[in-house]
Amino acid sequence: MNKKILIADDHYVVRMGASLLLHSAHQDFEIDFTETYDNVKQKVSEKNYDLLMLDIDMPGSTYQRMVKELKKIDPHIKILMFSEYDEKTAVQYIKEGADGYLNKQHSENVVDAVISIFKQGYYYPQEITHHLFSSTKEITPLFNLSKREFQIFKLLAEGHGNLEISNNLDIKMSTVSTFKKRIFEKLNVKTIVEIIKLYDKYNSGVLK
Repeated sequence: MNKKILIADDHYVVRMGASLLLHSAHQDFEIDFTETYDNVKQKVSEKNYDLLMLDIDMPGSTYQRMVKELKKIDPHIKILMFSEYDEKTAVQYIKEGADGYLNKQHSENVVDAVISIFKQGYYYPQEITHHLFSSTKEITPLFNLSKREFQIFKLLAEGHGNLEISNNLDIKMSTVSTFKKRIFEKLNVKTIVEIIKLYDKYNSGVLK
């Protein structure tokens, strides 16, 4: 699994610890490091990283705005928030567009988190999922989606076409079409516009 990862954290022990765990699982990971947010923006603009592991409290941090700022620089980069903040804070960053959250107190799960983002497109630990869905009645149909269906639902809502999804997930176009049909049936929608509206409700419901 040849992937380029940028670990952004101002603590040496955290950077090295995460790097050792990742390399122990996949030696072909290409890992870079940075300690400040300004340097994060510079590196992301100069190199196409597959994943950014991003601390919240780093020098120069703009906090929640970081996610959209970095996605604007590279719309394809995946962002895994890696911090000590609680689940409610994690939900706020996911709402801004982060693809996952891992509490540093559970750093032993870093390999699982990274692999999940590469394979599924996201990483939401169980305790965060509870906060995402607990009080959002309008999006209960999403519970009916499988992990793969939810992944494709999210990509459709973000504006990706069948070919992009096929290439991104390394599956056949016919498979994408089959999943898309299932998603439409389960959510009782007929157009992508309705998919986008439902996804917007999902995001807006996250903080209720």
